[in-house]
Amino acid sequence: MFLLGSLAACLAPLPAVAADLDAGGLTFRDFSTNDNGASFNRGDPMMAGGPNQVSSKVLGVDSDKGLARLQFSSIRIVVSLPLGWQATEDWERGVAYSSDKHYRLIVWRVDFAFEGVKDAEHYAATKTGSIQARRPSIQAQARKLGDGTFLIVYENVPRGQGDSEPRTVFDLVMQRPGNPKEGVLMTLGVPASDAARGMKLLALLKQSMSIIW
Repeated sequence: MFLLGSLAACLAPLPAVAADLDAGGLTFRDFSTNDNGASFNRGDPMMAGGPNQVSSKVLGVDSDKGLARLQFSSIRIVVSLPLGWQATEDWERGVAYSSDKHYRLIVWRVDFAFEGVKDAEHYAATKTGSIQARRPSIQAQARKLGDGTFLIVYENVPRGQGDSEPRTVFDLVMQRPGNPKEGVLMTLGVPASDAARGMKLLALLKQSMSIIW
């Protein structure tokens, strides 16, 4: 589990509501390779996740817009992804990544009660404090967006295998309307030097996501 429940009581409230994410005029074409969706039909034996990973279903390809619509069937979520990416899933999450694997996306369902928190806001605050307690070198901040979604930004995240620099990671925590016990977590990790560009991609991903609650 992501959370350390004992930290929750000592966390400060989230900062004030911020504006929603903005793609800044960028589109999926700015992140895509025009291969007509061929990349989504290729397997990747080097992708982590174990033997239960399967390729996600392609619902459609729009080469003019530089995107494909992918269905993560196991978690009942549809996303648009840049052409040239790949996507897989297992029983609990959907995973997507750019051709060079520098941009990496994970989408999960979240049971807030199981995580030891009461709702999306409590989750965002507690996860922020938990990460900073375990990894003091990481700077983390959570903000509530105008639509009620919570954005967490982690800076100075240590580079992983194959990375050439530290990373910036974005979490979007979305709560099910009418049910504070359920939600969706979208995590996008990018090279630190691409943080501003990565946030614009996050805006595109958020705008295009369809959740079957």
